Amino acid sequence: MKRLLTATALLIATTGLASAEGTLQLYNWGNYTSPELLEKFEAETGIKVTVTDYDSNDTALAKIEAGGHGFDLVVPSANYVQIFVEKGLVQELDHSKLPSIGNIAPEWQNVEWDPSRKHSVPWQWGSVGISVNTSVYSGDPNTSALFLDPPDELKGKINVVPEMMDIVGLAIKYHGGEYCSEDLEVLKKARDSLMAAKPHWIAMDYGATEKMSNGDWAASVNWNGSSMRIRLDNDKVVYGYPKEGYPLWMDSVMLLSDAQNVDNAYAFMEFILKPENAALISNFARYANGIAGSEQFMDEVMKDAPEVVIPEEFKATGQFAPICNEKSREYMTAIWTELMK
Repeated sequence: MKRLLTATALLIATTGLASAEGTLQLYNWGNYTSPELLEKFEAETGIKVTVTDYDSNDTALAKIEAGGHGFDLVVPSANYVQIFVEKGLVQELDHSKLPSIGNIAPEWQNVEWDPSRKHSVPWQWGSVGISVNTSVYSGDPNTSALFLDPPDELKGKINVVPEMMDIVGLAIKYHGGEYCSEDLEVLKKARDSLMAAKPHWIAMDYGATEKMSNGDWAASVNWNGSSMRIRLDNDKVVYGYPKEGYPLWMDSVMLLSDAQNVDNAYAFMEFILKPENAALISNFARYANGIAGSEQFMDEVMKDAPEVVIPEEFKATGQFAPICNEKSREYMTAIWTELMK
């Protein structure tokens, strides 16, 4: 899930606190990896981490499938975990090399998309909603109509993040369907509303955090942590939970089948399973993580932020998107391909 695209690669230089003991190649969403976390990891282990950014699950999947990438770890969302597994792109984890695996919070230990955590450890989790600048639009922010049937105040000022499952899923829910729908009537409504709305969007861009903060955009389909970061810079921005239904997600770290630095990868996964280190991830990107006890190390602003702690009135409409079958993915891909033309 979830995140502002930065440079395509970020090399964390040595701190001088430990001698170099190898390298690690992390393939992750942009502006999603705490520099403080990486500096601490290198100081304690001597392992230098290079982070290469991607802007969608599909981008990451295509890059890994193509081979020759040189990455050790990747961080896909829940509904892509089994795709990576089925394609043989990731290794089953050796839990004996992860002494802190028990720190995963109970609700995240045996998840549908990765039973018993055989292939992944948690990174962060959150929701997909809509960031709205209330100085431009003062109406209800809690509806997907803001990007599918936009009010006049927002036309030409709306960004839509380029994540297929999220955007097509929001459109399907808006029209009363279910995630992974194969109902052709609902899918046509979703497709038609997306195509009709697109001329009123200013962009389909990953980088909402900066452009919403400085007022370049007035609204964006967005992830909750990014929206919190925006609000801390611009208090006119609120985060809406679409009442028609919105996706929940969790991104998790997976060890690639062709990883070259396997021991270093295990060292990194063990490192982020410790509560004080998981908190560094959250304090940077402003999403919750799946590690028990990390809350006590988080910034105070995280503890009751409405973007992080889902308000009671909006809990019922949030749902983890199930793992879609091949036919439903084909339908969504067809809609997405047409939309991206």
